[in-house]
Amino acid sequence: MKTQALRKSLLPCFLTIVLVLSACAPMAAPAQPTMGQQVTLTVIMEQVPDYDIVAELTKQFEAENPDVRIRFDPMPYDAMRDKILTSFLAPQATYDVIIVDNPWMDEFVRAGFLAALDDYVAAQEGYDLQDFVEPLRAIGEVEGRLYGVPYYNYALGLIVRQDLFDDPANQEKFQAEYGRPLAVPTTLEEYLEVGQFFTAQGIYGAAMQPQRGYKVFEEWKNWLYAAGGNLMDAEGNVILDNEAGQKALEMYIAMYKSAAPPNSLNWGFDEALRAMAAGEAATMLSYNWMLPTLNKADGPAGDLAGSFALYEPPGGKAVLGAWHWAIPANATNKDAAWRYVGWLTSPAIDKARVIRGGAPIRTSVMNDPEVWEKGFGREYYETVLRILEDAEPLARGPNAEEIINEVGTYLNSAVAGEMSAAEALSAAAAKVREILARSS
Repeated sequence: MKTQALRKSLLPCFLTIVLVLSACAPMAAPAQPTMGQQVTLTVIMEQVPDYDIVAELTKQFEAENPDVRIRFDPMPYDAMRDKILTSFLAPQATYDVIIVDNPWMDEFVRAGFLAALDDYVAAQEGYDLQDFVEPLRAIGEVEGRLYGVPYYNYALGLIVRQDLFDDPANQEKFQAEYGRPLAVPTTLEEYLEVGQFFTAQGIYGAAMQPQRGYKVFEEWKNWLYAAGGNLMDAEGNVILDNEAGQKALEMYIAMYKSAAPPNSLNWGFDEALRAMAAGEAATMLSYNWMLPTLNKADGPAGDLAGSFALYEPPGGKAVLGAWHWAIPANATNKDAAWRYVGWLTSPAIDKARVIRGGAPIRTSVMNDPEVWEKGFGREYYETVLRILEDAEPLARGPNAEEIINEVGTYLNSAVAGEMSAAEALSAAAAKVREILARSS
């Protein structure tokens, strides 16, 4: 889902140009269409399964709103950011509605690229902004204003082959070797033991995603949380390279070397998913909505469908990823754009999206017995809610995207054996401090 390192290194320069030019040439507010005039809204989206669900639901919106047509521009993640930035700079936006990845939110707001949504939300009866899980809702709020409403989450959880954990032969062997029952791990130490145990039984213990840049940081920061660490402390000091950080990275490397599939240094979530679906691995730390994908009768796991279960990650605190719907400040049809966004994210339509397999974002939807019955079961949605309630984004601030990719580059070097854990964390922390000093 995330971009190549080279392209990422060029984007801060591009954004600087965007900011300078937009400051030199302020745009007049575009006129809204008159009542009854048909408008076409262009929506940019990442081409993932949730897009297919949204496109299908949109047929209902168009039937109920004959004066509004929706044209989607779906594309891979790698292409989206440049397209969105170019649209922001244009005298008239290419896109009337965009989705914003959470590392971009503060950056886009600071640049003046997004329209505030507070008045729209306040005017929509029954919208209930507080129903969105708080950590998700908070991403769209910047300096007391609302600029994005949640679309879907990609918080990480621990997905396991439950049948392997329940197997009496595995339970007996584990008890004999470790002196305790075989159970889904709740600490890093337990996770490493479980990973190494299953590898010894002939199935890799963990399908990992140590790919350079975004993916390794996204996975490893769950290990960092479990070790009691974080990127920064409450005062904003960089603490990535402290004792907790070193423990988390050393244990992550130990898992990779002793329990991950060989030659998986460049794996992202796609490769990890395929390994789980093929029965090659016992666990993976990945997006919570991978569970329905694996358990679908007609899904990639074939005969293994139904064998997988979702848990909170070891330590209980998860990395939070999220997309938010937003309206560009230079969009022509803001009122019609909100009519569409407000409809799509309303409690009733969001419920329909989640039942069809969309990633949950509203508390009421995850607590709805009809969703449990028609979707993927009560246990799944209750677990997702627990994950979301105690989740935290990878990074925030106007340079979050750059920080994520820089740190992820050093982490991958440590996993590859090119640097020690201490050297990689020291270099990563220094780079983060440099980025923060530059942006202050």
